[in-house]
Amino acid sequence: MFDYKIKITESEKTIYDEFISNSDSLYIPSDTLAKMLAEGLVGMDLNGVALRTRSKIVKTKICEVLGYPTPKSFKKTQPRFPSQNFDIYIQKSMNVQIWNEKIDPKRRYVFIRVNTEDVITGVKIINGDQLAELDRTGTLTTKYQATMSNLGESSLLSTEDTKRIIQWCSKSVDLSCMRPISVPVKGALLPISEIFLRIRCLEGKTIPHLDYLQERNRGAGLHSLICGKLGYRSYEDNGTYPDIMNQLIEIKLQTSPTIDLGLHSPEDNSALFAIDGQEFRSRDVRYVIVDGFIESGNVKIRHVHLVNGRDFLVSFPLFGGKVQNAKLQIPLPPGFFS
Repeated sequence: MFDYKIKITESEKTIYDEFISNSDSLYIPSDTLAKMLAEGLVGMDLNGVALRTRSKIVKTKICEVLGYPTPKSFKKTQPRFPSQNFDIYIQKSMNVQIWNEKIDPKRRYVFIRVNTEDVITGVKIINGDQLAELDRTGTLTTKYQATMSNLGESSLLSTEDTKRIIQWCSKSVDLSCMRPISVPVKGALLPISEIFLRIRCLEGKTIPHLDYLQERNRGAGLHSLICGKLGYRSYEDNGTYPDIMNQLIEIKLQTSPTIDLGLHSPEDNSALFAIDGQEFRSRDVRYVIVDGFIESGNVKIRHVHLVNGRDFLVSFPLFGGKVQNAKLQIPLPPGFFS
């Protein structure tokens, strides 16, 4: 197994070295990061420690766990750990407060659970999109939603990719030696028409229907199915946007008429990242919209639609947005740390 702590220590990098991308060899995947932090933090006794000092003690321990040198003083950067692109929140209550900044869809949010005796009992990591999904109060006003149209049979709604990525595409790509979470490779992007051919056969397939607290697991079931149909040897998910970074694919499983786009809107054409001088934007992303219905404890896939961000709003009109509040309060659901 790759030892991130040793590699980070050997690199002599600090927590303030700029985060490049999740393809960087020193970037710790979220599931591995959660395991490392849990092993290092759970059981720490913070009883009697002042809040400001508590934060410093925890951040110092995180540096030790990950292999970074502890800075003489911790800067008020956004995020607090730029090198791994995450913020930390030490939670004694189930109410998260975020002051004077918007939720960043690309950032990771590390929640550290403290019990009534001030002992750390758990660690949970989610990204900005997932954090936005937890808001049921209406305080997060930059979330985007679209209307799920009744399009009938499965359909390819974009006949070709955007000009930006056509030159990166090839029909004869073997994805078995690639990872779904890795960045795109020139000449190794499947054309949107080929993606549709490979995933259309999902019609009629079923995945377990889970309650609200397990929506991510339900989505993971579909995500895994799609990875298999595309030709990947295994399923991986970093919780990033888009879901399958390697093929610029975002997946939406719909059993209701509202498509929750989280913090990303195809219409803004925002820059996502750049590789070898090629910039990728939200309009380049290929959206897989899966229309399903609940039957006998499962979600049965009825139709599969594929569209790129450029054409998204033609078939799926966007709802209107509002203004972002300075202070965001988000209640974490029961079982969040389970």
